[in-house]
Amino acid sequence: MTTTWLICIDDTDDIGTKGTGEIAEEIMHLIEAKSALSSVNKQGGNRATWVTRHQLFVHPDIPYTSHNSAMCFELESDLTLDQIKQLCIVHLVAESAAVADPGLAIVDKHSLSADDCQKLICFGVDAKQRVKSQHDAYQLAKTVNVDLSEHGGSGQGVIGALAGIGLRLSGNDGRLKGQVSVGLSAAVPSVLLSVEHITEHCGLDGVMDVNGHMLEGHEQILLSGKVKAVFHRHLFLLLVHQVPEPQTGALQWCNALRQQLKKY
Repeated sequence: MTTTWLICIDDTDDIGTKGTGEIAEEIMHLIEAKSALSSVNKQGGNRATWVTRHQLFVHPDIPYTSHNSAMCFELESDLTLDQIKQLCIVHLVAESAAVADPGLAIVDKHSLSADDCQKLICFGVDAKQRVKSQHDAYQLAKTVNVDLSEHGGSGQGVIGALAGIGLRLSGNDGRLKGQVSVGLSAAVPSVLLSVEHITEHCGLDGVMDVNGHMLEGHEQILLSGKVKAVFHRHLFLLLVHQVPEPQTGALQWCNALRQQLKKY
């Protein structure tokens, strides 16, 4: 029997060390591999999804490396909570920076009531706007039955780990870790792809403009530079905007700029 888990980590890195997003992705793949090995005959489970990056409040009272962001992912697995937690802890302890304050949050997504979800979402939104305490985090985690634990330093990362769970549950927060693979290289600096191609070949659910409108499958997108996607409406979406073509002045869809992505 598979369970849908939400797992979030925060405060694992330092300048010059492996990033929290990379560690989260490694944990996701470790769990996925272990789950596949534990049930050879199982079908349809263990489908990993994108790691999402959730920006939290930046304030002098909050220690962080560079951006204060938590990393969350959703995973179907037949492993127990104890098995998953042990895999997470071993990797966190091994890969986190010596000066980090790692926090880990794990919850069975479908065990949460509507009220639990709303409490977690409110905590996450709050953590984007004001300073929260470890006591706040542990108190809420106990109330909604989220497994919350600290694994080094001050343990301050539990705040971001719980906030990341709430923000992922909201379905309207976060950028996807890394870049969307569309075949760009030094030899191919830009490529024109249809929305249909992007959804079929890039692992995304659709394409949305910066005003929140979904694009039709036939529409063409000129992709270049860093191609990033966002988590919005519980979907993994490529964010785009329009610019005039240099030759004709006609409007052309292009992948979003860094400043436009910051909203997420």
